[in-house]
Amino acid sequence: MWRLTRRVSANIRISNRLLSVSSNSIVTPFAFRLYCSSPEDKYRERLLEEAEKLGFNSIKELKDSLEKDIESKKREFNKVDPLIELEDYQQRNQMANNNSKNMMTKPRSPLEPNSPKVPFKTLNSFLDVAKLNDLSKQEVEFLWRARWAQNDHALCAVVPVAIYDKIMANARNNPIFVLPLPRQAQSEDAKPSEHQGMELHYIQWQFVGPQTTHCMMTSLAEYKLHQEFARPHTTFQFHSDLVKDKRIVCMNGQVEPDTNISVQDAQLLLLNVQRFYGAMGEETPAAKQRVQLLRDFSKGSPQFSVEKLISLSQSMEN
Repeated sequence: MWRLTRRVSANIRISNRLLSVSSNSIVTPFAFRLYCSSPEDKYRERLLEEAEKLGFNSIKELKDSLEKDIESKKREFNKVDPLIELEDYQQRNQMANNNSKNMMTKPRSPLEPNSPKVPFKTLNSFLDVAKLNDLSKQEVEFLWRARWAQNDHALCAVVPVAIYDKIMANARNNPIFVLPLPRQAQSEDAKPSEHQGMELHYIQWQFVGPQTTHCMMTSLAEYKLHQEFARPHTTFQFHSDLVKDKRIVCMNGQVEPDTNISVQDAQLLLLNVQRFYGAMGEETPAAKQRVQLLRDFSKGSPQFSVEKLISLSQSMEN
């Protein structure tokens, strides 16, 4: 039974007694019960007809389906674009540093859209894989390191398959990420101990062949400028040809000489690729936070923040 509240000033006769009522809030019940049909009752036949048209057996099935659609739309609308937040951060960072031009990676011309694609290189492009079968894992590692020893812009490593599998599992689900790189201003006025800010770098994985995977790095500013035609300043290649026989993956990286990215910069970015892509596992609180932040970035979750990204990238805790 509904009850209505109203303000009155009147004389009310109840059981032949006259009661004086002042202008106060009182509750008066309805003298009869009200019935009101719900919209579903009113339009039941029409709703059932519509449900059957859409392939549902009942109105409840229709309602459940619509609720799922609404929740899906809500999640879509609540998504954020992390790249916008990152771009805003970088702009604020540049404005806060007078020497920011000297801190940034040099922009380069974009890739030509119509240029022919160069075939990707496999492990066999660098070593005769057939001849490696009779060698031990240590001998293969020695040859692989020797192959790159004379290249000042190259990096190489032999990755245990257990670590490689952890990284690849996250890379396939999260093929794009952004990592910060500390940058020092090249200026006579800059103090060595002074905080100079961060430059953000766009990380993209490409699975170019059955046994070859690329991890490409481009400054975020250059990626925003040229999009898919931006030139990577560093490319890491992972070759999994020897996984079955040697339980190792050969990795080589190349830093382009026409950028102001050093080999040490590339090493730091690669270290954080390993940490955020789960190479160290997810046993410690910091490791869990890094992998979760990677997933938040991919989902466009509001939980992603640049400040947390920078903090976790600089933390010494693994």
